[in-house]
Amino acid sequence: MLSPTIVRLGVRSIFGRWRGVLLIVLPVVLLAISLLVRGLVGDDLDAAEGTLYGLGLVVILPLVALLATSGLLAPEIDDGSISYLLAKPLSRHTIVASKLVVAIVCVFVFGALPMFVAGLVLRSDSPSFAVGFGLASLLAGAAYCAVFAWLSVLTRHAVVIGLIYLLVWEGLLGGLLDGIRWLSITRWAAELIDQIASLELVDDLPLVYALLALAVTFGAGVWMTGRALRAFNLTGDE
Repeated sequence: MLSPTIVRLGVRSIFGRWRGVLLIVLPVVLLAISLLVRGLVGDDLDAAEGTLYGLGLVVILPLVALLATSGLLAPEIDDGSISYLLAKPLSRHTIVASKLVVAIVCVFVFGALPMFVAGLVLRSDSPSFAVGFGLASLLAGAAYCAVFAWLSVLTRHAVVIGLIYLLVWEGLLGGLLDGIRWLSITRWAAELIDQIASLELVDDLPLVYALLALAVTFGAGVWMTGRALRAFNLTGDE
């Protein structure tokens, strides 16, 4: 299901561009702010929640997923080199899976792992706090990657649309409307954190539903991206 060549090209595509710099800067910012918060307020649960949830899970993690995923397919579509890749005797889903492996590894290294470390910094006496945020970030990041991969094939403006989605749906509306929790990757991840770390980030959301929703979103994103690639052509707006 994976092509080592495509994986290698994916790594080169991400870290050979400005996205690679931002992928490094974002977790550094998260860790720096976590150290600052710990130094200013000490071992404070509310401050730790606000930092890792409000900044890490809502802002840093989705941006890492967006940058990683948009750097895999969008540049090849823009310069037309995707046609050479699609001409290879490879399943479209193999191409998608190979690309997403790179994106998910980036999410782990630059998203989930820094969240775990930041959790240890903020709440050194509560390992479950760090584990909850780290694991939830990995699962949420994988779901985000699948969605953003699909957007990358559908439009050249995937980064802009992705940012609007994150700011409006996951950020603004997610904070104002309780019903958004049923259709929000961030809130699904928050429910997992609640169960692991005994917090109350989101109310009235079953854990089974949150896990199934994350799995379905990831699977549907992979399937739809492969389907879109099968029908892909380089005419018109593409």
